[in-house]
Amino acid sequence: MSDVDSRCRLVLILPEGEDLSARAAMLEGALKGGDVASVILPQYGLDEGQFQKHAEVLVPIVQQAGAAALLSGDTRVAGRAKADGIHVTGGVEALGEAVEKFTPKLIVGGGNATDRHKALEIGEVQPDYIFFGKIGGDIKPGADPKKLALAEWWASMVEIPCIVLGGTDPQSALAVAEAGAEFVALDKAVFADPAGAPQVVAAVNALLDEKASRFGE
Repeated sequence: MSDVDSRCRLVLILPEGEDLSARAAMLEGALKGGDVASVILPQYGLDEGQFQKHAEVLVPIVQQAGAAALLSGDTRVAGRAKADGIHVTGGVEALGEAVEKFTPKLIVGGGNATDRHKALEIGEVQPDYIFFGKIGGDIKPGADPKKLALAEWWASMVEIPCIVLGGTDPQSALAVAEAGAEFVALDKAVFADPAGAPQVVAAVNALLDEKASRFGE
């Protein structure tokens, strides 16, 4: 088992935007920076037709880099664009329905777990992963301490992997790794300056290789 397999890995959340060519370039650049487990592509304010067009361009970029493309939004688009999975932002019921409908054909995960009780409810529907945080919620340099505490508790008790949203500082990935989370999701930390995204991805991977390989075993 390599170090990458045994330590916290990076998940990217692509920011919103209507300029598809700019988003594609931004994504391609970031993925050149090194190991990325998956990319969450949210629908944001795009209508179904726009989301479909974006997904058809962005999903192959993710897959060609060896990462999993997870669409958050219209599930029909996920199927048509041949995405690897679906990221559900709704509650337990929505997640449970998606698991029932799409597993094992697609990766299905998500969650809006704000406390242990809700996390366990999410766990009961057996998603492929649970997400601690909210897309767009990375508004401070560090990861949310409450989410880190939840992740630490979850990772010590439950086998379902967890993804924790980091902060706007790339260094926040280390705190997520130290909590025992299998994955750290970064958005603004990577994409605030798209030109610098490859360097940030490379730096986060180097940080996790150096400091976090002992976690998650």
